[in-house]
Amino acid sequence: MSEIEKTNPQVFKTGVVMDPISGIKTYKDSSFAMLLEAQRRGHRLYYMEPGHLYAKDGRVFAEMQQLEVRDNTTDWFSLTPVGSKPLDELDIVLMRRDPPFDMDYIYTTYMLELAEKAGTLVINRPQSLRDANEKFFINNFPQCCVPMLISSSSKQIREFVLKHGHCVVKPLDGMGGESVFQVSEADMNLNVILETITRHNTRPVMAQRYIDEITQGDKRILVVNGEPVPYALARFAGKGDFRGNLAKGGSSKGVPLSDRDRWICSQVAPELKKRGILFAGLDVIGDWLSEVNVTSPTCIRELDKEFGLNIAGQLFDAVEEMLKQSC
Repeated sequence: MSEIEKTNPQVFKTGVVMDPISGIKTYKDSSFAMLLEAQRRGHRLYYMEPGHLYAKDGRVFAEMQQLEVRDNTTDWFSLTPVGSKPLDELDIVLMRRDPPFDMDYIYTTYMLELAEKAGTLVINRPQSLRDANEKFFINNFPQCCVPMLISSSSKQIREFVLKHGHCVVKPLDGMGGESVFQVSEADMNLNVILETITRHNTRPVMAQRYIDEITQGDKRILVVNGEPVPYALARFAGKGDFRGNLAKGGSSKGVPLSDRDRWICSQVAPELKKRGILFAGLDVIGDWLSEVNVTSPTCIRELDKEFGLNIAGQLFDAVEEMLKQSC
C-alpha cells in the first residue's frame, strides 16, 4: 500500500504539476476545471510546482501538498504539506505548466517520464510534450494549413513575405500571443522585426500566410482522447489588436464545429491519440489549422458554461477507463 495516506485503497490519487495555483483565474482556468472534476469523483489531489520535483537514484520525487479546491473566485484552494513522496505512488499526474517551452520545461518532462515508466499515467505523455511543439507540429498536417515556413534566416522569411504578401511571424516557444507580428512587404519595420524575432538569424521562427478570416474569430477546438468537443470557442481580437487571444484582452463566444472543423480534427486527432496526447487544443482560423496546443490548453470553463458541457468529465472518463484496463 502507498505511503501516501488514504482512507480508501480504491481512491485514485491525482497529482498536478502547474504554475502557482494562487495566481489563476478560476472562472476560466482549465487546470482548475480538471481539479474540480477529479475531486468531485473522489480523487485525492496532490499539488506540485515544477521546482518541487527532483530525481534521485533513478526515481522521481516531489515535495507534495494535499490539495482541496472550491469553485469560487476567492479562497479557492487549501494546501496541506505531506512531505517528499515518489511520483510513482500517484495514479495520475496532470502536467499543466504553461510555456515558455524552455530547457526547464524539458527537464520537468524528463522527471515525469521516470514516473510514467514506473506506472503513473501522465497527461499529456512527457515524450509527446517534447515532440509535439505547438507551432512546429502542424507541419505533420500540411493539407490543413496555409503556406508556412520555419526558419532562422531573415532572408528566407523576407522572401516568404514577398511571395505571400500579408503574413504573421511568431516564435516557436511562446503562448498567449506573445511576440506575434503581422508583417507585409511594405512594412518599413520588416527587417528590424525579423532581426529581433530571429535574434539576428540564430533562432527559428514560424511565418504563415495571413488568414483574413481572423475577423470571424480564432477558434479553439478541444480534443479529448481523440474526439473533438462539438463546440469551439471563437476568440476575437480586442480593440487595436489583431491577435485573438483572451490573454491579450480579446472576447469570445462558443460556436458549433463546421464540417471543415470536423475534417481537420479527423486529420489531427488520430495522431494525437497515438502519441498519448489525451487533451489538446486545435487553433483554427477560417478553414485552416494554425496551431496544435498540447502543453496546457484552455477554454474548458467557457465552453462548459455556455453549452452545459463537462469537458473535464470526458477527460476523466477516458483516464479512469485506462487505469482500470491497466490493473
